[in-house]
Amino acid sequence: MALVDSDVTVVVDERDDLFYTRAALQAHRPGEGCITVQPTPANGSPAALAHDMLYALGKRLAPGPNSPDVWLDSVNEAWLAAAAWTIATGVRHVVVPRAHLLTIRRIDQLLAWREMTGVQLTLLWQMAPRRLPPVLARAERRISSRDQFEALLAEPGPIPARQSFPPAAPAMAGRATVGAGHSSARQPRDARPRSMKPGQQAHPCTGAMATAQLSQPAPAIELACEDAAALAALTHPLIAGALSVLAFTQAGLGGLRLTRDLDITGDGCVIKLHGVGHRSCPLYAVPAWARPLLAGARAHHRLAGHPPGDSVFAPVMVAEARHLRAHVGRLPRLDLTRPAGILVP
Repeated sequence: MALVDSDVTVVVDERDDLFYTRAALQAHRPGEGCITVQPTPANGSPAALAHDMLYALGKRLAPGPNSPDVWLDSVNEAWLAAAAWTIATGVRHVVVPRAHLLTIRRIDQLLAWREMTGVQLTLLWQMAPRRLPPVLARAERRISSRDQFEALLAEPGPIPARQSFPPAAPAMAGRATVGAGHSSARQPRDARPRSMKPGQQAHPCTGAMATAQLSQPAPAIELACEDAAALAALTHPLIAGALSVLAFTQAGLGGLRLTRDLDITGDGCVIKLHGVGHRSCPLYAVPAWARPLLAGARAHHRLAGHPPGDSVFAPVMVAEARHLRAHVGRLPRLDLTRPAGILVP
């Protein structure tokens, strides 16, 4: 039996048939927009289910009592990060087996997360239907065969309500990808738009899309596949996005500190950094591996309710950017200690 409420489906498997559990686990296909979240049993952490969601999304919390990811112990921060990554990676269907083990509080958290992301949520309830909490027992339909359950898992799910990026503007389609991720060339010292005179104050500074109409972005610095993978596994979207920018630009914290939502083009292929007084605000091509990370940072920024003109990375710049510094210390291969302002204490 399946109980359906909008995009939430509860499949009641009272006999705990191995088939349903196996099918739910096999439905984990992140590349196709479907993930399976396995709740960690007997975990008393208030943010435990959000951590399980992040793990299913391919993110790995830094271990240890002094972990730089300690701020994700906060329930709100952890679920916000999970929602941002869900949207950024295009997840459309989430399956949670053994949902009968979840507390009412965690079920409420899961439903609130679904409201933020707009995805299809399928819960496998392996207990008698009379034990269903009222919030999950609103509507009913019967699944008479295993084939119907498999068909339910094969559905792509709804298109997420909040897209991370609007469509790319036609003028950017051919230019933004030039050299992205394939060159180690350094950014020219003077990358201001051609319409600006040397030293001219650019305030208010235009966004990346408008600037890219006048100036070609500098190619991204190459990064080894294993280093890009290490950045992709970082749990917090703002930290992953910030460190990826530092890695492919070798810029310092100063320019990143002022980066706004509108400094990332709609297709995520170009980012604009800022110098003091906006005298030099270079454009950089964003390599393909970094675009989902910037998408996560932008989704986090928007879900938190910030306007496009606010700094995207401001929350990780507080306290002398100690969260960024701590992660730099954990990723020595990236060699992010050279730019000013990123030195590990």
